[in-house]
Amino acid sequence: MTKTLQCGQFSFALDGAASLDPVVMGILNVTPDSFSDGGRYQGLEFALTHAEAMIRDGATMIDIGGESTRPGSPSVPLDEELRRVMPTLYALRTLDVALSVDTTKPEVMREALIAGADMINDVNGFRAPGALEAVLDSDCGLCVMHMQATPETMQQAPRYDDVVGDVIAFLAERIAAMTAASIDRARICVDPGFGFGKTVEHNYALLRGLGRIRDELGLPVLAGMSRKSMIGAVTGRPVEQRIAGSIGAALAATAHGARIVRVHDVAETVDALKVWRAAMHP
Repeated sequence: MTKTLQCGQFSFALDGAASLDPVVMGILNVTPDSFSDGGRYQGLEFALTHAEAMIRDGATMIDIGGESTRPGSPSVPLDEELRRVMPTLYALRTLDVALSVDTTKPEVMREALIAGADMINDVNGFRAPGALEAVLDSDCGLCVMHMQATPETMQQAPRYDDVVGDVIAFLAERIAAMTAASIDRARICVDPGFGFGKTVEHNYALLRGLGRIRDELGLPVLAGMSRKSMIGAVTGRPVEQRIAGSIGAALAATAHGARIVRVHDVAETVDALKVWRAAMHP
């Protein structure tokens, strides 16, 4: 396991006392059609206000997304994604928080890095032509995620021989491609892709297997389950009533070895993690 995760101007400890506190990544969707909060933070003023609130609540990273990746969602044209993301990124870059941009497009990656993004979070695993080249000459963090198929088709009967082993194999291949391109492993974290081409059973197998994913790949794990259908399947709650279930998932992910938790409800998650740490690590 690398000792730090390098994210642009930020460096996050992965061992020692600091490693007991996971990085809380607050979700900032600047899209009209996100499954959970689509349209709420489209305006620049609203996005900035929400980001500032998440930072006050304890977020140490903000993940800005300009393209919905909910099941069935179509791709957004490049110009439209840039129009959504770039003003928000420029407005937030003076804040004392790491800024991540959630995108699959190399052109957006390049523009985001010019604007000062600290991490690129790619649900496509940097597989698009030119993606690795777009991030090669920077010091930004890179989150490489597993997704079966595409957002438009990923929930159409996903199948695996061994979901944890298959996800590890995919991520290992992507890490090999990245290191072969001379990208430092200290910049890379991995995301098993909860809900991205997985059934409920697949998702919970991955949650239980986070420690195996971390140990076999030797890299920090990001877990993003906030308000997703895997929470609703267990609790029976609609998306707007999944805060408690999402907190439970974040705690479980942390207990299983996740180093970054990607959440909508920052204050509640931070409080729960403080209690969990006090109880587990005196």
